[in-house]
Amino acid sequence: MLCSHVRPNTYQDSLRLMQLSRALADVPGVDRVSVVMGTPANKEMLRNAGLDVDGLDEAGPTDLVIAAGVADAAAAGALVARAHGLLTPRGPRSGRSGPPTVRSLDRAVAVLDDVNLGLVSIPGEYVAGEVDRLLDRGIHAFVFSDNVSIDDEVALKTRAIERGLLVMGPDCGTGCIRGIPLGFVNAVDDGAIGLVGASGTGLQEVMVQIGRLGGGVSHAIGVGGRDLSARVGGVMCLQGLRALDDDVATDVIVLVGKPPARRVRDRVMGLAGGLSKPVVAVLLGDRGSARVDGAVRHARTLEEAARVAVELAGTRAGRPVTPRPEQRWITGLYTGGTLAAEAALLLADSRTGRASGARGHEVIDLGDDAYTRGRPHPMIDPGARNQQIGAVLEDPETAVLLLDVVLGYGAAADPAGALAQAVVEGLAKVQADGRDVAVVASVCGTDDDPQGASGQIRVLEQAGVTVLPSNAAAVRHALALVERRAGAKTPGPAPAEPVRRLLSETPRIVNIGLREFATSPFERGAEIVHLDWRPAAGGDRRVQSLLARLR
Repeated sequence: MLCSHVRPNTYQDSLRLMQLSRALADVPGVDRVSVVMGTPANKEMLRNAGLDVDGLDEAGPTDLVIAAGVADAAAAGALVARAHGLLTPRGPRSGRSGPPTVRSLDRAVAVLDDVNLGLVSIPGEYVAGEVDRLLDRGIHAFVFSDNVSIDDEVALKTRAIERGLLVMGPDCGTGCIRGIPLGFVNAVDDGAIGLVGASGTGLQEVMVQIGRLGGGVSHAIGVGGRDLSARVGGVMCLQGLRALDDDVATDVIVLVGKPPARRVRDRVMGLAGGLSKPVVAVLLGDRGSARVDGAVRHARTLEEAARVAVELAGTRAGRPVTPRPEQRWITGLYTGGTLAAEAALLLADSRTGRASGARGHEVIDLGDDAYTRGRPHPMIDPGARNQQIGAVLEDPETAVLLLDVVLGYGAAADPAGALAQAVVEGLAKVQADGRDVAVVASVCGTDDDPQGASGQIRVLEQAGVTVLPSNAAAVRHALALVERRAGAKTPGPAPAEPVRRLLSETPRIVNIGLREFATSPFERGAEIVHLDWRPAAGGDRRVQSLLARLR
């Protein structure tokens, strides 16, 4: 037999409807059950499924409809009782706190002063009206909702550009602003790598890999899967790139997506190549790109994009350094001969590797015969290298001191400890003169070595050394530091002040739609209020249109 239960004016979001359906399916004697809002499309779906229950014709878009096949009247009664219990509001648990709940945007703005971000996860047909209201108030929008027409997307993003705002999405699954998660996001450390992505899980994968490599993320700006299409034109991607280039917390930018339309690709790459910060682009499936396109480095995989970004930005434990214009050169003091040779080759191949005069990047192999006559090899006794560190740091043209640390049986018992002391003393003298030098290293070793690689890395980082996963990565990071200065361009027009504020302050959020999306930002320290949304005018499209005109 069929059983129905219609609750007038009981709007529930899609996640809540799914939860209700699962809970009611466990009631004994229930064969199948569907819980939907009474929209015309949903009612037609129930009829096609053989659930043309009593009261279905009269149900409206804001009425909750429970339709089920049950074994008998007792099962029907149990189903209705269970539904009543699930839908009856419960008071807050003792000691539990969370985001306040309001019923209108006006009330949300009154409760939380200076709201600057709306997190929207409502049915797609209602998105344009709600986002319009956000934009009218100067509020950025993160739109998780799908099934938004492309015409609405273009119109909303055009309005946002005119007002200096961001519309992230629609169909935007992932974002992160100053460590505050938006939608589906993994927990990663803060850092200097900013991301713009037209792919939710692509952003997640790059962020996760950055974290595993020791890097950190400043922001992740999702733009929605259609942003790079010819119809939308990449407008939010361009806005996001400009914003990250202007952001003081971001040193390297990663662009994630699928191949754009050709015209859009030209616009995006043209802008990316003119930014003041390096850009790593991973446009999956775009085989036409050179590996390096001006200032843009192209990666073939998400993992490669993360690796290159960390090499350019350094690890989150790295010390920020601002060399003077005259500090142009890298000097490497090495204990391993082959590592020194690899470093020298990479430096020579770089665009800053050859000087017009006699000076240039330099790698010294302190294990060479010329340096070991009458003294132990520097892998056994690091004292010889330590004596030279001060002179290299004091050289007014040195921008980066590049080092290797080699562990293993036969090597010094604590090479990082001896090196760290020399670095700390040398940097103190340099900084007392008003200068600074970046110190970059790699550690060749494992945790099973007598010295223990993790402990050695920790000692170096505490001394202010940026440690990269390999010698080649350390050299590439050192080059990025000097090339960024040598190739720095004047940025284009600065982002509008609302975008600057969004990236420079912890966002103040109104959550419109799925209540669950308010939890993570709240737990991470964001000021957030949840708007218990339901369609205006009971879902009546004609009345909604009239209300929109009155605004």
